Amino acid sequence: MAEGVSLHALVWEGAAERPFLLVHGLSSNCRTWEAVAARLHAAGHAVAAVDLRGHGRSDKPDEAYDFATFTSDLRAVIGGLAFDRPVAVGQSTGGNLAVELAAYPSGFVAGVVGIDGGLIELSTRWPRWEDCESALAPPRLAGTPVTEVRRWIEKAHPDWSEAGIEATLANLEVLADGTVRPWLTYDRHIRLLRALWEHRPSQVVPTLDVPALFLHADHLDGDHGAAPPHAMVTGRGVAVERLAGDHDLHVQQPGAVADRLLRFASYG
Repeated sequence: MAEGVSLHALVWEGAAERPFLLVHGLSSNCRTWEAVAARLHAAGHAVAAVDLRGHGRSDKPDEAYDFATFTSDLRAVIGGLAFDRPVAVGQSTGGNLAVELAAYPSGFVAGVVGIDGGLIELSTRWPRWEDCESALAPPRLAGTPVTEVRRWIEKAHPDWSEAGIEATLANLEVLADGTVRPWLTYDRHIRLLRALWEHRPSQVVPTLDVPALFLHADHLDGDHGAAPPHAMVTGRGVAVERLAGDHDLHVQQPGAVADRLLRFASYG
C-alpha cells in the first residue's frame, strides 16, 4: 500500500538471500517477471514484482504519473514487505525508475539493474517533446479482439514461451466480449512517457553510491526508441553488458537474465 493507493504485487517469500524488487516497463505488468522471479527464488532470494500505479491490478488514480510519485510508491512497497536493502531491477522505463530509486539517500537499495532500461534518455533523440510523443504514442488497442493481439505477439516474438505470451497479454484487460483495453489509459500512458522524456539518467547515475548494471539488448527486432548506453555514465561501480535479443529480454530470455542478476547480487 502506497499513500492512498493500493498496489498489486507478486511476492515470492521465505528465502534468506538478498531480496529483489522487480519493476516492469511502461504499459506492462508484473507478470512479465514471473519466469525470472521463479529462478531467483529457487536460488534463495525473496522476490517481489509490482504493478505500478495505473497498471495491471494496481489502483488507477487520475493523478500523479511522474517519477517522484512512482519511486515513492516503490519505497512504500519495499517498506511494506520489510525488504532490507533489496536489489532494484527494472526493465525499460522501469529501469529508469529503479535508477531514481537507487538515488534515494541512506542506502535504501543495495544495487540497481536496468534491463534494456535505466539509461533511456529520450530527449537526446527527440529534443522536442512533441516529436517524441508523435514517435512513441501507443497504439489504440481498445476494442481489438484478444485473439488478434495474441497473433501479433506470436508473430513478433516466435521464440517466446507460452507463459511469456500470456504474461504479456496481461498488459491488457480482456472484456466479456473477447476484446481488450489497456490497463494503462492512453492519457496516463502519455503522461508517464513525458516523465520518461524529462528524466536525465546521465545526471543521476554518476551520483549513485551503489553498484549498477545495465543489461542492454542488441535488438533483433528493430529500434524501440531506447537510447544506447551513454559512455558518460559508465565508470567505477557501473557496468554495461549486452545480450542479443529484443527489448523484453526478461520475457524472451528469463534464464539468461536471472543468471546475470544472481551474479550481480553475489559480486556486484
